[in-house]
Amino acid sequence: MPTPHAPLRNWAGNVTFASPRVHRPATVDELRRLVRDSTGIRALGSGHSFNLVADSDRDLVRLDGLPVVTEVDPAASTVTVSAGLRYADLAVALHREGFALGNLASLPHISVAGSCATGTHGSGDGQRCLSAAVRALELVGPDGDLRWLGRDTDPDAFPGAVVALGALGVVTRLTLEVEPAYEMTQRVRVGVALDEVADRFDDVFGAATSVSLFTDWHAGGGDVWLKNRTDRPEGGWDGGRPATGPMHPVPGMPPEPSTEQLGTVGPWFERLPHFRPELPPSAGDELQSELYLPRAAAPACFAALREIGHLIAPALHISEVRTIRADDLWLSPAHGRDTVAFHFTWRKDPATVLPVISAVEDRLVPLGARPHWGKLTALDPAEVIGGYERAADFRGLLADFDPRGKFRNAFTDALFPLV
Repeated sequence: MPTPHAPLRNWAGNVTFASPRVHRPATVDELRRLVRDSTGIRALGSGHSFNLVADSDRDLVRLDGLPVVTEVDPAASTVTVSAGLRYADLAVALHREGFALGNLASLPHISVAGSCATGTHGSGDGQRCLSAAVRALELVGPDGDLRWLGRDTDPDAFPGAVVALGALGVVTRLTLEVEPAYEMTQRVRVGVALDEVADRFDDVFGAATSVSLFTDWHAGGGDVWLKNRTDRPEGGWDGGRPATGPMHPVPGMPPEPSTEQLGTVGPWFERLPHFRPELPPSAGDELQSELYLPRAAAPACFAALREIGHLIAPALHISEVRTIRADDLWLSPAHGRDTVAFHFTWRKDPATVLPVISAVEDRLVPLGARPHWGKLTALDPAEVIGGYERAADFRGLLADFDPRGKFRNAFTDALFPLV
């Protein structure tokens, strides 16, 4: 039975979902029957998107009530997990078995399926987005049928089915690449000049396994967070000066929600994210946008954003710059190119923020920007999808997997109009 609910909102509170019914099945068979009998349905993850990508005006289904699955295959170096599992919970279970993921996002609070469906990423010159770790996935099709797709077994469809915006079916399980568990340190360099980062971009972002720059684009400087595996050497860059105490990425916020810093060695899942899973990570009420660009465009992007830093800073909590390695997933924002991502955590004031988002996009879209699928953008859907050379192939998957449009919503219809 559907769960009665007051108006359902996303994590940030800026989106109210239109669905009159929210289901939370306890078994995969129950989910299959629900999908079969519904006229339209969308899966809802942890609600960390800032737009209507997960919305439905008919049925929504949560997957966190399904049986928890974490099946490690040491010989294949994979783990098969239930789609509703959070990365925080998966990480603990994996580490207990002596394994690790190669990458994690800033927030361990988010669900595995939702993160992979939207191309969410961590940071690092050698790190691909979270979706690129998927080796196989199982989904429920429009008639309630179960279908497995694998990188090796379904090469014509698999690259389009991982980052699929929930439009091909309801994912129930995913098989992810894993590796032996490892340890990391985290250090912060403060007072780093933006000129230095722009001029020595490869040195700065090659200085550790995972690197993040935090700045407001107006003051002329920022802080660089360096997360490095202890089994790999650090790079030679060491600009700015070392932080003398623990920090939060947002200036002025208490550091307690942040993962441990100051070079203390710890397990991978306690260093790769910025935030601890047991505490709220937010700076408060916020909105978010993010743009992925070709890595080679980084210096031009720095110059463009600094020109409008006086517009950005008053509307901003903090901006973060990260790098992501290229992948082959059709709708991944890092598809086909090594990438630099410019993330913006804005104050929750849409009237002020949306014009600034538009100003940022006016300057970065000509340089090749692709917006994050789960965050805010002022771009027309045709402009967004125009940045993806395999968009027509994905449209073909939609017709094949869901010919009656059971998994579509207004968000996907705007990107891939029915013809």
